[in-house]
Amino acid sequence: MTDFSSQQRQLLALVADLESRRQRLAQHGRDGVPADFAEQASARENDEVVDSLARQVDEELSQARAALARLDAGTYGRCARCGDDIAPARLVAVPFATMCAGCA
Repeated sequence: MTDFSSQQRQLLALVADLESRRQRLAQHGRDGVPADFAEQASARENDEVVDSLARQVDEELSQARAALARLDAGTYGRCARCGDDIAPARLVAVPFATMCAGCA
């Protein structure tokens, strides 16, 4: 059985970092709406950027949590498509990878 303890630590650190980022993003815009129209337009643009970043964080968080679940289930490191082992170097680079390089 392959030892994935370093990937598990990496994934746990990633989850903690992403949760922290998500909390900071959630605080954005809590100061209310600016009175000036130009500032309102700028604030809306900023809100769109923050919303996009939050969606990206949510997606990465979902992938990292799914990888941790695969670790618990004993299926981590196996390609979801062909069932072969995912190369260790790929798991180091992308710890939440679900497919081997050939299937990705």
